[in-house]
Amino acid sequence: QVQLVESGGGLVQAGGSLRLSCAASGSIVSINGMGWHRQAPGKQRELVAAITGGGNTNYADSVKGRFTISRANAKNTVYLQMNSLKPEDTAVYYCNAAIQAMGRGPKFYDYWGQGTQVTVSS
Repeated sequence: QVQLVESGGGLVQAGGSLRLSCAASGSIVSINGMGWHRQAPGKQRELVAAITGGGNTNYADSVKGRFTISRANAKNTVYLQMNSLKPEDTAVYYCNAAIQAMGRGPKFYDYWGQGTQVTVSS
């Protein structure tokens, strides 16, 4: 079994900062890419930021210069530092990871966390 658990969401005023964490645990052999997505009410889920196993990153245009994704491989954890938050950043944030799990062969499968709410007040 593999689990991804997010933490760090909450309520913050516009201009403030939050740091999200997502820890993967369980029968993990290897983790490749990791990322953060978000879904606002009435909208489709969208990619916010992603980081490869080698540390290359990419961001949605709407968050470039404000958000930073990073990872701690020894802890199987991915982070999202969010600065200069705006009301339009309000959403449920989900982490995902491509994981090779014990007993499932060599293929990497996509796993998702349960989501954490981020609310930015104006």
